[in-house]
Amino acid sequence: MNKLNKQNGFSLVELMIVIVIIGVLAAVAVPIYTSNVTKAKMSEADAALGTLRTELRVYYGEYGEYPTQVLDAAVQPLTWNDIKVGELDGKYFADASYTYISAAGADYTLTCAAGTILDSDRTLNQAGDFDGGV
Repeated sequence: MNKLNKQNGFSLVELMIVIVIIGVLAAVAVPIYTSNVTKAKMSEADAALGTLRTELRVYYGEYGEYPTQVLDAAVQPLTWNDIKVGELDGKYFADASYTYISAAGADYTLTCAAGTILDSDRTLNQAGDFDGGV
């Protein structure tokens, strides 16, 4: 066989098969990745809201009611919690993302503002019910 007739490299069919395989893998992986990122964002919000809920339970245990705050107020700096500035900061949300409201001291709503991170605000009430954020 002559050196001039020898071919090196891949044929067009082989390259097309590889491109199709990569496309199929990407089509499967991207939605899974996006879903996992959304779950991570919600988990971060839920963890911070749970921390605040614990602080409110401690306050309730000491005073027999929740602190009264009629308007949405950022949880930093509010006197009812021992959370230091920056402790609620995470990859997706910061201290300023979390607000607290309790009109009568009998119940409350904690909110994590969606901003551009989630589709809607994530809320937690005194009963432990989460709402929104999906």
